[in-house]
Amino acid sequence: MDNEYMTMDDIGKELGWDDEIEKESPDFVTVPEGDYDFRIIGFERSRYTPGPGAKLPPCNMAVLNVEIVNSLGICNIQHRLYLHTRMEGRLSEFFASIGQKKKGERVRMNWNMVPGATGRCRVTIRNYKNKDGEDRQTNQISKFYEKEQKTWQAGAF
Repeated sequence: MDNEYMTMDDIGKELGWDDEIEKESPDFVTVPEGDYDFRIIGFERSRYTPGPGAKLPPCNMAVLNVEIVNSLGICNIQHRLYLHTRMEGRLSEFFASIGQKKKGERVRMNWNMVPGATGRCRVTIRNYKNKDGEDRQTNQISKFYEKEQKTWQAGAF
């Protein structure tokens, strides 16, 4: 594979103990908070298993690999969508952002069209402590914006 970044759909292959390797890890980039264009690199169908005190019961979950490109480099954000009626608004927001749903419209989620889809989202920074107690930051998506529909008016260019 020529692309240095693997998609979630590329399962790759097992390496042997004596195989040669050459690819470097891409640098981790945290982008400033703001609105960004995104592209869905891939997604994985998964299952959410709640811990104690969780607000949702067990349910299906889509783990999106979202790519944001800006002047700092490429930022990959893993975003989870929970397939549960309590999260239906967030699902609608995502599918509207990639142009699969319009406001007020009932639509069947078409997951086959998700990889490669583009849209716009709001990225924020989440502060956390890693397992060694060190302060860290990561990006997260707080909102997906509805895809703008281009309308042409007579005489407009």
